[in-house]
Amino acid sequence: MPLPPTSALPLHGMGILVTRPARQADGLCRLIGELGGRPWRFPVLEILPTSDPAPALTLIDRLETYDLAIFISANAVYWGLELIRGRRSLDVPPRRVAIGQATARALAEQGAPAHVLPPHFTSEELLALPEMQTVAGLRIIIFRGEGGRDLLKDTLLHRGAQVEYAEVYRRVRPAAQPTALLRDWRQGGIHAVIVTSNESLENLYTLIGTAGRHRLLDTNLIVLSPRTQRLARELGFRRLPRLAEAASDEAIVQALLRMASDSIQTTCGDPL
Repeated sequence: MPLPPTSALPLHGMGILVTRPARQADGLCRLIGELGGRPWRFPVLEILPTSDPAPALTLIDRLETYDLAIFISANAVYWGLELIRGRRSLDVPPRRVAIGQATARALAEQGAPAHVLPPHFTSEELLALPEMQTVAGLRIIIFRGEGGRDLLKDTLLHRGAQVEYAEVYRRVRPAAQPTALLRDWRQGGIHAVIVTSNESLENLYTLIGTAGRHRLLDTNLIVLSPRTQRLARELGFRRLPRLAEAASDEAIVQALLRMASDSIQTTCGDPL
């Protein structure tokens, strides 16, 4: 069967700003390109190993004493398993918990599939699972980056679990230069922006500078959570961000397709 002409593809002619870290953007950019879009890579987060691995290694050395090992993200899987493999086998007792399909996929690719997986990709969804209701007396280790929300740990502590963080990576704002991006934006080359966290949106807002901020605030935005929708309204976005149903590349692209087919734009002034 012959391929459809480029002009018939649903994202034809659309420039899509992809702000994911460089190592995590390939799949999303490929899907956008296959649908006729033009992905514009502009990473607003750089993922680096933790500045001090010693505290995490201390926990990893007694990994067999934990009942559950929760991985917050695919980055937590990558950097966490790097540290674990440097000390011991992955064949240890803790049941592995993944927040989201991307994290579960990363675990499976590393030969350590998740035992527990929430239907979506947030801490709130994980905490709502039956398995996470009766955790009194359990020892839980959470693999995550430096800093971040404490909702998961605080809730599990409240439910009677013993919880410790293994912080295995850090997020930094890169020293990106937006000159070429802003030139393309001025020429009408950017039609939508994808951000995957509040920190990413804050970094983009800073990196784009005052010269491009008005264009950013008037551009369609795809986000992954109501929290980021609220932040966008606080920053002054004039259109209500589209919410992807999951953190996967496929779900983000579905949100783009809905945006492209919907000629009615909702402003950020409407209720979230």
